[in-house]
Amino acid sequence: MTKILLVEDDSAIIENLSAVLKAEGFWVQAEAGQKEALEALQKESFDLLLLDVSLQNGNGFTVCSAVKAESDTPVIFLTASGDEFSVVTGLDLGAEDYIRKPFRPRELISRIRSVLRRCGKTGAIVELGDLRVDTVRALVTKGGADCCLSALEYRLLLFFLNHRGMVLTRGQLLEEIWDAAGEFVNDNTLTVYIKRLREKIETDPQNPTIIRTVRGLGYKLE
Repeated sequence: MTKILLVEDDSAIIENLSAVLKAEGFWVQAEAGQKEALEALQKESFDLLLLDVSLQNGNGFTVCSAVKAESDTPVIFLTASGDEFSVVTGLDLGAEDYIRKPFRPRELISRIRSVLRRCGKTGAIVELGDLRVDTVRALVTKGGADCCLSALEYRLLLFFLNHRGMVLTRGQLLEEIWDAAGEFVNDNTLTVYIKRLREKIETDPQNPTIIRTVRGLGYKLE
C-alpha cells in the first residue's frame, strides 16, 4: 500500500485530507511541524510526501531539501503560497509538483497518482489469495480477471483494506457509503452492496473467506 507523509499545520486540513487519501487506498501519516516530519522520515520510509510550505517550527522547503538529499522520494507541495518565488523554490529543490490551496480532492488524487507513476512508485499492490488490488490504478483482479467493481463497491473494499483485521460495524460502513454516494443509504442497501462485493471477490460467496461476518457486531476483512 502506498505510504504518504502529510506535513501540514492546519488540523482541519489534516483531518479532511487524511480521510480522502485513506478512502482512496493510501496509508497516511500526518505531522504538523518540520521537526516532527524529519523525525518521521528517520523512522519510516514513504512513497510520497505532501508538504505545506509554512509549518510549525520551520518550513516545507527544509523538509524537501532533507528528503531529496537522501532519496528519490517524490514531493508535492500543497500550499496557499502561490507566489512565483515559492513555486520556483519548491521546484528547484526537486519537488515533482506544486498544488495551490484551495484544491479539488479529485484533482489532487489524480496528480498524486500521476507523480507516483512518473516516479515508478506504483507498487501499491495488496494481495489476498488470488485477489489483487492495485490502489494506484484502482484495479481489482481475481485470478487475473478484472472484478469490474462499481465505484461504491471499490470504495467499500478500500475501507475494509484500510481497517484490515478490525471489526467494522454496519453503522461505520453505512457512514462510509453514504459519504461516497452523497445521498442517504439505508441498511438494506448496505446488505445489497456487501452481497454484490462478495459475489465479485469471493471464491464461494456463500462461505466468504475475505470479508467475514462477525455475528452481532459487523464484518471483518481477515
